[in-house]
Amino acid sequence: MYTCAVCGVHVCRTENKDKMPANCPIRETEVEETLKCYQEPENFKLAYNSSLVEAEGYCQKSRLEEIIDFAKKCGYKHLGLAFCIGSRNEAKILHKILTAHGFQVDSVVCKNGSIPKENLGITEEQKVRPGTFEPMCNPIGQAKFLNKAKTEFNILLNLCVGHDSLFFKYSEAPVTVFSAKDRVLAHNPIGALYLSESYYKGKLAPKE
Repeated sequence: MYTCAVCGVHVCRTENKDKMPANCPIRETEVEETLKCYQEPENFKLAYNSSLVEAEGYCQKSRLEEIIDFAKKCGYKHLGLAFCIGSRNEAKILHKILTAHGFQVDSVVCKNGSIPKENLGITEEQKVRPGTFEPMCNPIGQAKFLNKAKTEFNILLNLCVGHDSLFFKYSEAPVTVFSAKDRVLAHNPIGALYLSESYYKGKLAPKE
């Protein structure tokens, strides 16, 4: 229905709409409806401060700096940090930096609850390390504990694919991703795209 990813003109970036594709979202009546949504106080705050952070830090500030700037502009004092246990050292550093900026930080690790994977029906053969105790990741627990702490803004650090989806679903506070899990590419998942015509050619898509 919509094919913005393969659009060759992207008239949305210009004032000239003469070459607008037939299926361009600009043509849709929902555009006006979404514009109304931005007038809701919380949405307006997020959108307005996002634009300020983008302009002020464009190609100058790291994502971490932008997260800090954004949280301050929004007036958030209490942050939540949901992290992967494999990134516990990084979480400790991030916690230290955020608190140094005056934020109150509650953090919850993915293995909270120490719930055996067997509760999901995972067999020994399906474990990462068969024959050992493996607690399941509990992103719903991460979200609910941060909800209980009444955090105002939550930050994700290297949650697994799917686990992050569950966290988004249950978090009551707005969420941003500091880093996305990719064990192979040093948590730089977009690297797979940059290597799609070289190292990963033939691995990411069926051979022509």
